[in-house]
Amino acid sequence: EGKYVIYQVDSAVYFSLGADTVYKYLIKEIMADSFTDNEGKPAIRLERYVKRYNPLKSYDSSPWIMKEVFMVNADLKSVQVSERDIRYSKLAFPIQENSTWNGNAYNTLGDWQYSYKYIDKKETMNGHALDKVLYVEQKNFYTLISYEKYVEKYAKGVGLVYREIIDVRSPVITSDSTQNRISEGVVYRQTLISYGYQ
Repeated sequence: EGKYVIYQVDSAVYFSLGADTVYKYLIKEIMADSFTDNEGKPAIRLERYVKRYNPLKSYDSSPWIMKEVFMVNADLKSVQVSERDIRYSKLAFPIQENSTWNGNAYNTLGDWQYSYKYIDKKETMNGHALDKVLYVEQKNFYTLISYEKYVEKYAKGVGLVYREIIDVRSPVITSDSTQNRISEGVVYRQTLISYGYQ
């Protein structure tokens, strides 16, 4: 309880009729307090705050605004996060390279296979030396007209340190990659800036 992580978010939304939009902002997630959920299991309230980017002033001069509240549960099988009333199985135990699990095991959205691509890797992110990082691949699907990549990275002692969502389409087939000729979709990157306790 009291742990926080701050992220930089850069995202772009592409529309087939133009008017593409770029978003920049900060996210602060705080493990606010523990409680017992409606199933009688221990849970943690995760509060998410945002600061919108304004080119006319620094982030430091803008207040944090509460955006939403999530719930985090953990047991001997997995770590689950409930986002907008949908529970996802974000991590599965035991943590082993190349193991897979159903990220939608706790909801009714259908099977969605997650897998560990690597574990306990050293990485540096925004000046933070992270000793044990694991890479969760949630989706990596490529066709001639679409590309879907959903990735999360977690570091021991920190939690989520990186999230990337690429979900783009282009109905025109050329020799160029889909990412270089996007006509619609979203590209989202959330990267660790700082963490600690308040």
